[in-house]
Amino acid sequence: MPLLVRKYCHIANREVRVNGEAFPVAESDGDGKFLTSLYRSLKIDYPKFFKMDSLSKLGFLASELILRDENPRFAPREDLAVICFNRSASLATDALHQAAIQREDSCYASPSVFVYTLPSIVTGEIAIRNKFFGETSFYVCEERSAQQIFRTVRHAFHDKATRAVLAAWVECGGETLEALMALVDTECQAGIPLEEFLRGANIA
Repeated sequence: MPLLVRKYCHIANREVRVNGEAFPVAESDGDGKFLTSLYRSLKIDYPKFFKMDSLSKLGFLASELILRDENPRFAPREDLAVICFNRSASLATDALHQAAIQREDSCYASPSVFVYTLPSIVTGEIAIRNKFFGETSFYVCEERSAQQIFRTVRHAFHDKATRAVLAAWVECGGETLEALMALVDTECQAGIPLEEFLRGANIA
């Protein structure tokens, strides 16, 4: 069963590419504003975006870049899984949460921050937006490994109900802001073999 990448996008160094082609984003200052600029460039009307942490925004925007031309777009699907990977989990938001609860003038944790102290919220946000009811998983890895990503995505197709996987490496924290996302399909007529795609994306 060939695993073919039907669509992909890469967000890194404040640049965006979809299927290898540059996607224009308005000028912005700072990574946080860059994500907002990308949101506005996509002409999305989804106010919940502004409540998300940066990791969820990044994964969400990557999925929008890939799925925006799908037709039908928001038809419920039980045959599509969402699987993400990274190295630092939700560490950036965890640090904000820790700082909030250690403040002497703070009597309680902020629910709006605390809710994002699980990296799996990223896959949940994507699934809710798109009405995906298949597997949603987030794996925290010691290193960025093409073999591990390939094996995990391939294993998802062992479920006979799964016909496609939205797979991504989504890393956000410090000076790092990167999402590499691919729509992997077993039924498309043409695409890039997943192993070849991962090698070309410079994943070890």
